[in-house]
Amino acid sequence: MSATGARPLRADAQRNRDRLLDAAVRAFSHDGPDVTLDAIAKDAGVGIGTLYRHFPTREALVEATYRNELARLCDAVADLLETMPPDEATRTWMDRFVDYMTTKRGMAGALRAVIASGGNPYAESRDRLTAAITTLLHAGVAAGTVRSDVEPGDVLASLSGVSLAAGEPAQRDQARRMLDLLMDGLRYRATSAH
Repeated sequence: MSATGARPLRADAQRNRDRLLDAAVRAFSHDGPDVTLDAIAKDAGVGIGTLYRHFPTREALVEATYRNELARLCDAVADLLETMPPDEATRTWMDRFVDYMTTKRGMAGALRAVIASGGNPYAESRDRLTAAITTLLHAGVAAGTVRSDVEPGDVLASLSGVSLAAGEPAQRDQARRMLDLLMDGLRYRATSAH
């Protein structure tokens, strides 16, 4: 049993759950909150009973889908830091953050329905995102590539602003340029004041 008391899923059940979450993020982002659960199950290649075994309500599916996207983003930090220098890992993570925010915006209607029913899908978001940014910044400082006087909350607010500007696919080039500017501002320079 896991620390939460729930049994880990069998491999096939975990695959079905993962496919359902992938299908749900596509459906809620593209088709909005009114997409049918049958359509999500069909896209995932499972029956509606399998969907309900994993997610007994629409709200449970929406909340799990959002939290899964948040976890993917935040959990990517360790892999990025293992495979590239910290400043490159930070810049790559910034692109993923914009993708996450675009998905979140696409799911806005479905997320509002969860909130209206008493759920709070965002309960852990700020803390998890701040922890991810903090890890990236600390790695950059330790490597001597990122300034030591940067507040993680300021980076999060800046990334959120860039994400708003990148609302449409046509604006993605501008968002990339803005992220490059943000990353340039984070880089350590021998003349930087500390």
